[in-house]
Amino acid sequence: MMSTGQFFASTLKGYGVTHVFIVPAIFNQAMAAMEDLGIRRVTTHHEMAAAFMADGYARAGRRPGICMGQAVGAGNLAAGLRDAYQACAPVIAISGGPQPDARYRYFYQVVEDFSMFGPVTKMNAVVERPSRLPDLLRQAFRTATTGAPGPVHLEFPGRLGELVAGDGEFEILVEAQHARIPAYRIPPEVGALERALALLAKAERPVIVAGGGVTASDARAELVAFAEKLDIPVAITMNGKENIPDSHPLSLGNVGTYGRRPANQIVSEADLVFFAGSRAGGLTTNNWKLPGPGIPTIQLDIDGEELGRNYPAAVALLGDAKLTLRQMTDLAGRAVSRSAWTKHAQDLLQQWRDGLQAALHSDAAPIRPERLCQEISDFLPENATLVSDTGHAAIWTGTMVGLSRPGQRYLRCAGTLGWGFPATLGAKCAQPEQVVLGFTGDGGLCYHLAELETAARAGINAVIVVNNNGALQQVRRGIDTAYGGTQRGRSKEMWVFRPGTNYARVAEDLGCLGIRVEKPGEIRGALEKACSAGRPALIDVVTDLEAAPPWG
Repeated sequence: MMSTGQFFASTLKGYGVTHVFIVPAIFNQAMAAMEDLGIRRVTTHHEMAAAFMADGYARAGRRPGICMGQAVGAGNLAAGLRDAYQACAPVIAISGGPQPDARYRYFYQVVEDFSMFGPVTKMNAVVERPSRLPDLLRQAFRTATTGAPGPVHLEFPGRLGELVAGDGEFEILVEAQHARIPAYRIPPEVGALERALALLAKAERPVIVAGGGVTASDARAELVAFAEKLDIPVAITMNGKENIPDSHPLSLGNVGTYGRRPANQIVSEADLVFFAGSRAGGLTTNNWKLPGPGIPTIQLDIDGEELGRNYPAAVALLGDAKLTLRQMTDLAGRAVSRSAWTKHAQDLLQQWRDGLQAALHSDAAPIRPERLCQEISDFLPENATLVSDTGHAAIWTGTMVGLSRPGQRYLRCAGTLGWGFPATLGAKCAQPEQVVLGFTGDGGLCYHLAELETAARAGINAVIVVNNNGALQQVRRGIDTAYGGTQRGRSKEMWVFRPGTNYARVAEDLGCLGIRVEKPGEIRGALEKACSAGRPALIDVVTDLEAAPPWG
């Protein structure tokens, strides 16, 4: 005999959950039971922040992240799952909801918001009575981690989820394979591998586009070994950035709308594109312009439904990325040389890099973001994780920050500005012994600025770097166009903030270490101080309002 709260907490413990990210009050019986199990309850200031933290935790730890909120905040929780859904992160969200005898009676704070979770989850279910909690909770972990990972939502009846509380005879049953991703490593069909290798052997200008499926499978070593054996240049998606060192002679960097021009050019010139663990979505393919019409593709994915969705696949490979790439390497026979093609790719990349040298090493103040990215590249140690917000933050870090040391990781926002800071805190909870550094702009930071207090209170010793240019710079181009090329009147009220805001001082007032950087020579010292501080740290870097990143 045990309470459902004890069962819930013990099951989470069995699955290896170390933190839950919550806005109270929700399922208080379970929250109390976690006290003796060592599960940290991280109380946030907004349900979206809780979901973003669970997302960062899930991606960094390659295991399910848990977020919870009462019924009145369920809509906020659902909005926070958009990124986890688009990035295939195994997040389990739990909310309170209507209780049967209060429906259609204007129950305080409760509306029928269950349907809001449908578009952003793989599974959306109601736990209608305590006896259903065991099987639905196991199914939540199973669904979140199987195939292409993704979020799951369980609604508990009662504004605070209290109607699922009770006592009964429960067995703690943990399916260990669903405590991590990938839950299963599915081997590909050998005949499909042989057909793919035959196509690659005939190609003169093949390119690999490696995506988040390679990341989720932890297949970076297999990707590099395969590319080296067949001598194929590798472009990476934003979710795949960590999978080949930036210094590797076959590495092109990221491709697509937020990508490097040489990577885009090589994909446009290729006569065969191998999408490895990539869904070939709009951001990766620059809205399906890369590659162009008629170029044959090979696609590898763990989810058969995705094979051929955006480009007809000459060969479709259904399987785990690590197993598939390893088997392809073994079956490929002797090594291949495509020296003219790979030299052409590296020449383009070097020309692009040469054109950036002045900005990367600029001593100008306000600081050039390129210089900030160069300092991060030089500083970031082995096994560190870089977490990036979306928009210009993603372009700066995706194109300019080089990851070349062993074990370095990169987690990026899938689209919702403001994700970066809370996700950095979640990632640090999953990797407490590693350096976890977030990169966002002042626009992104302000979405969840209050979580600085959360970081200080919970002792989450992450470092957040703020590219503080005093504006939402990314929207400037569209506003310029709307005004016919030259802004006038009060146009800047749409994208420029109050000048001179000192976020380092705000961080200090909320209990964190705050460091203000106004000169390029101060960046390295600030990074060193922040990472050794033993408490949460924010580095407020004053950057050039006029600086815009190079779009692919």
